[in-house]
Amino acid sequence: MNFKSNQIIAKLPKHLQSFVIRQPYDEYTAQNQSVWRYVMRKNVNYLSKVAHKSYLEGLEKAGISIDEIPKMQGMNRILKELGWSAVSVDGFIPPNAFMEFQAYNTLVIAADIRTIDHLEYTPAPDIIHEAAGHAPIIANAEYAEYLRRFGEIGSKAISSSKDYELYEAIRHLSILKENPNISKKNIAKAENIVAEVSASMDELSEMAKIRNLHWWTVEYGLIGTIEKPKIYGAGLLSSIGESKWCMSDKVKKTPYSIVAADVNFDITKPQPQLFVTPNFAHLSYVLEEFANKMGLRNGGLNGLQQLINSKNLGTIELSTGIQISGIFNRVIDNGNFKTAYIQTVGATALAYKNKELIGHGKEYHSEGFGSAIGKLKGINIAIEDMSPTDLDAYGIYEGRTVSLNFEGGVQVKGEIITGKRNLQGKIILISFQNCTVTYHDEILFKPEWGIYDMAIGQEVVSAYSGVADPENYGLTFDPPKEKTHKFNYASKERRLHGLYKEVRKIRDDNSLEKDSLEKIFNTLKLEFSNDWLLPLEIAELVYNEKSKFKTEVIHHLETLAKNKKIGHLIKDGLSLLTIR
Repeated sequence: MNFKSNQIIAKLPKHLQSFVIRQPYDEYTAQNQSVWRYVMRKNVNYLSKVAHKSYLEGLEKAGISIDEIPKMQGMNRILKELGWSAVSVDGFIPPNAFMEFQAYNTLVIAADIRTIDHLEYTPAPDIIHEAAGHAPIIANAEYAEYLRRFGEIGSKAISSSKDYELYEAIRHLSILKENPNISKKNIAKAENIVAEVSASMDELSEMAKIRNLHWWTVEYGLIGTIEKPKIYGAGLLSSIGESKWCMSDKVKKTPYSIVAADVNFDITKPQPQLFVTPNFAHLSYVLEEFANKMGLRNGGLNGLQQLINSKNLGTIELSTGIQISGIFNRVIDNGNFKTAYIQTVGATALAYKNKELIGHGKEYHSEGFGSAIGKLKGINIAIEDMSPTDLDAYGIYEGRTVSLNFEGGVQVKGEIITGKRNLQGKIILISFQNCTVTYHDEILFKPEWGIYDMAIGQEVVSAYSGVADPENYGLTFDPPKEKTHKFNYASKERRLHGLYKEVRKIRDDNSLEKDSLEKIFNTLKLEFSNDWLLPLEIAELVYNEKSKFKTEVIHHLETLAKNKKIGHLIKDGLSLLTIR
């Protein structure tokens, strides 16, 4: 991938770049282009009445054409004027990664496009949903800032060990549902797996809750009043079925609040209820309200316990600013609901202000890291607040063998060999040799294990997902193991796509070749009698003609419309024939 084409994309960290794929534009069939065009024509006609005013204005500002699937390069040339960019990815990506892209002002756009069989709605992310749904609204500066802040905060949300399992189950189900060659039995099996994983989850994690907030705003949000709301959520803007359904009285409308964080959703079904925000500013208010409850801003024993339960990479920050990144596996409570000792397992790195401390990367702390935290017993002043005179008085200086007894019951006894200070001069790290660390009768560190590095801080002020310095840590995200299914079209299907391509060329050339159209139409009736979208495009081209051929095409479509599954799609398409 050429990341230099857009300055914003070029700034993406390496661990996100692994998700980016080249848009397979040449793989879109002419029928795919017709699906895009049908959905966009129908949506723009309807959404002009019910969508937030930023939608129609934003289509042009974001470089979204009604007539053809957008190219990422073209979108990026326009989006950079808004301070954003877009990248192609393969279907669903992990929630933390998805939100981190947003933090870098980058829209994640699934490369695939829904099939004609799922024209009104697809559970799988596709380019109609991502490009035509998400991109236009970011032209609204206030909403764009909400989206960016959501990414910053959401990417730090702590997941449970079950969250990734649920993500993989949902991704698998969405892939199967979009493949017309998959049996109903296999789809039912995948649905059962999603249901089983969902049922096995205990209390909602931070990630699960913030994912709910994302769904009820960015994906399925309404704005305005309960009585007359407008649509701004991408899921609704890209679904020609649900954008109408959501406006009916059958869908319950509720004022948007932090309560939405505890309301789960089902991606496979139309939503029975939606939340209405009075304005975009209110979205940021609720986001901040939620962030104030996260480990990111509270740290403490609870934040650490969440990181331990997640069994994933996480970071804690102490009151001195030192950051510890790794997989946390233990915390000792000092008896007053505060942290006395923390322990990681495996590769761990130390950082300050998101920059790795020299000599304290994951190679050095390859087998984990442990540290006492808190104040010393019987001493009112914390180590971090001690002046040089204080440190000298308590014997905390290089070359001195000390015994530090912490309030939580941890004892550190050894010879101080060096230390590190932050920019304000506060000690953030003390290194010992010949050191023994104990907690009551338990030995936490032995002298033969080497140098003992103790992070300094009287409390944990932040706990969040991910690492403080991803680049130096060498953070990587493995792309999803299961790829979206690429279709191998049979010769008959390729022939049909060829007919679509011929009609598209006639439209693009702006030439009414009636003889060619009649030949294509006769082939359709003979070989592809159930196809309705291409006859509709032919009808559009001859609509202003008073001819027997036009009457024949319209009659054919009206006959096909008797099929309940596609009848409403054909009728809606016929109603748009005058809009060209």
